[in-house]
Amino acid sequence: MNNVIIACDFASAEQTYGFLDRFTGDKPFVKIGMELFYAEGPDIVRQLKARGHRIFLDLKLHDIPNTVRKAMAVLSRMDVDMVNLHAAGTCDMMRAAVEGLTRPDGTRPILLAVTQLTSTDRERMNSDILIPGEVADCVRHYALCAKQSGLDGVVCSPLEAAMVKQACGKDFLCVTPGIRFADSDKGDQARVTTPAMARQMGSDCIVVGRPITAASDPVAAYRRCCDEFC
Repeated sequence: MNNVIIACDFASAEQTYGFLDRFTGDKPFVKIGMELFYAEGPDIVRQLKARGHRIFLDLKLHDIPNTVRKAMAVLSRMDVDMVNLHAAGTCDMMRAAVEGLTRPDGTRPILLAVTQLTSTDRERMNSDILIPGEVADCVRHYALCAKQSGLDGVVCSPLEAAMVKQACGKDFLCVTPGIRFADSDKGDQARVTTPAMARQMGSDCIVVGRPITAASDPVAAYRRCCDEFC
């Protein structure tokens, strides 16, 4: 069940704790994104760790290498399990992130590079951010850059997971958002699959938000997701 990460995209700690208190028999792996972290700060990380949750801190760092190095050094002291950055920040930035995230004893959280957001399709990528070609080609290139820079894996759509594994090796992690049940609405996502399809395509972990958090019975939705992904 730990390979299903719940995106706790809530506006406050109170909402987050109220939601997670429903999981009386489970301690889900949770994602803390920008909304919650900016609202509550590092204390939300400490409190959720104290409750026994693994944490993916999803802040998508993207800045000059020196700034990212120093920011990652701060995050390394927060005892999170997984962090990320934008691969578009260059290999120099990614290598600086690894340096900053690595603690004096040589340990560090898992570090992932965001390739292309799952809300981005070819038309938006070509016209809005002026990257030509297919989304898959961009994802593959970013994944190779991330591996060469010493990262552990990427955030990508399940649709690109098999390609990333082929290019970077089976141990290179693919953490995939853009997950919807077959009977769910896609919302603002453009590149989506079901949990079962994500597993078949090579995803190591899936990140699931609204199909669980907005469900009438979130615990049942979470367990359904785990069952489909196993």
